[in-house]
Amino acid sequence: MCGIVGAIAQRNIVDILIEGLKRLEYRGYDSAGIAVFDKDKQQIHRVRALGKVDKLTELLEETPIEGQLGIAHTRWATHGEPSTHNAHPHASHDAIAIAHNGIIENYKVLKKSLQKAGYFFSSETDSEVIAHLLHQKQQTHQNFLQAIKATVDSLEGAYALAIITHSEPDKIYCVRSGSPLVIGLGIGENFLASDIQALLPVTQMFIYLSEGDIAEITRKDYRIFDSELNIVKRDVHETSVKADSISKGEYRHFMQKEIFQQAQAVTETINGYLTDTTLLDDAFGLKAKALFSTIKRVVIVACGTSYHAGLVARNWIESMAKLPCQVEIASENRYRQYVVEPHTLFVSISQSGETADTLAALRRAKKEGFAATLAICNVPQSSLSRESDIVFLTRAGVEVGVAATKTYVAQLTSMFLLAIALAKHNGLSADLEADYVAALHKLPKNINRVLQLDEQIHLLAKLFVEAENALFIGRGDLYPTALEGALKLKEISYIHAEAYPAGELKHGPLALVDDEMPVIVSIANNALFEKVISNVEEVKARGGIVFAFVDENLTWHKDNSSYLISMPSADPLLAPILHTIPLQLLSYYIAVIKGTDVDQPRNLAKSVTVE
Repeated sequence: MCGIVGAIAQRNIVDILIEGLKRLEYRGYDSAGIAVFDKDKQQIHRVRALGKVDKLTELLEETPIEGQLGIAHTRWATHGEPSTHNAHPHASHDAIAIAHNGIIENYKVLKKSLQKAGYFFSSETDSEVIAHLLHQKQQTHQNFLQAIKATVDSLEGAYALAIITHSEPDKIYCVRSGSPLVIGLGIGENFLASDIQALLPVTQMFIYLSEGDIAEITRKDYRIFDSELNIVKRDVHETSVKADSISKGEYRHFMQKEIFQQAQAVTETINGYLTDTTLLDDAFGLKAKALFSTIKRVVIVACGTSYHAGLVARNWIESMAKLPCQVEIASENRYRQYVVEPHTLFVSISQSGETADTLAALRRAKKEGFAATLAICNVPQSSLSRESDIVFLTRAGVEVGVAATKTYVAQLTSMFLLAIALAKHNGLSADLEADYVAALHKLPKNINRVLQLDEQIHLLAKLFVEAENALFIGRGDLYPTALEGALKLKEISYIHAEAYPAGELKHGPLALVDDEMPVIVSIANNALFEKVISNVEEVKARGGIVFAFVDENLTWHKDNSSYLISMPSADPLLAPILHTIPLQLLSYYIAVIKGTDVDQPRNLAKSVTVE
């Protein structure tokens, strides 16, 4: 979940490393550091700072360093509190410096052994053992590459490593095992990073390292080895993503910009897959076209916001395609003993495609006898995309805000397409398919109509300034929307929020309701309307303050205990998408009013690449 950048060139690479860290700050921002080899002084200079990259930049302005080879890191703490001494890069004897993403599970055993051998530890991290272990192995192996292999053979866990050594001042080494790394190719200079975003100002040419790869990078060339040090080739990819794609533009925060990009995200996701009345048969690829007719059940596995998308998709798949569907949290699924029924499709959902638990669940699924694996992902060259049998890209574009917004709506859109595709092989009528497709064509316009409620929701948010808790409720398709709304509020405003099926209030949560408890409810124009109203009346009868987002075609009495916002009417099946947007805006404006860090909320990171 941290960010790594490395560079080797004929020019001073400090500014390249710092710009790369700024572009990766959404991955980790507890502390930041840089290690650069100074050829003139023949030594590695390290500068580290507690806090965001700006703090590191200030230190470098006070005490400038220069070099043509270096690595840098922005940290999301796992082992050891955020501090300067726990910041990366870590070093051993001023001869080796490393930056590490991931978790070393056996670090305590390694640390104890290294301490007995005389190594001194200056941090509480699991990462420092790697630097000292490399130094130890270097004493007994023919070359540094062999020392790296011996080191990684001793490590248990997940890691991406960037390594420089005093003994080879014209090379950067890197290792990928369970955590992503890319090599960026320039002209007379080369780079590495944990995400292509870091390197877009200097290159559009990338090599995505595979699991177990070790790479040796020089200014003019590179070599890639597998885990047994056999030289291997990896494809070079040119990205269409531009450096300015992570600009905030006219918006105050990335999250705000990304909320307002959701109509575009839906348009891009469905573009090329629909006629006026049908979903194209090969929308999920030729392999899927043949496979879907054999599918009898579906298992969806995901984490966080993506899990909520799976919960919505279950309702669609079961109601539209008439197939049983099971949804599980990846961190539970990967360890649970389960039974795989014949003809079951395994679907994994991940914004980044690098979510550690989701990847582990996928890798297990590939061994367990599922009919096929399908990934719903926003990153084409991610591990999830490359390792799944079938891939459907959400095409939401780069999302920088830690709290997912446009990628969630794009995931929901993709899952609705999947429900149609499966239904077409299970008796879906042409008329119903046309209705579903028509609803999708109207969706971007309806999203923009919801976004016109922006100012109303901004005013509503001011009523939450003193709130310490909140309840979100919904029924049917809108219960997962309540879960997502509560998650957004927790993530960026730090207000404690919980979500419940509205019918469950009387089974416990009503005990929390009083005149200081805001209760947020989403009400669609569907068969459960009257049921939800009854649940809302239970809240009002106990003094609860109700904030309701209600389909404009529904009439409902408003009194002093209710704040109502009319939602544009649309196909009830797509209500989970439309009703998500005001909850995003509400959370956003509450966070802005409270003055929290909207794009980089405390303790969280965008890509969860550790278990």
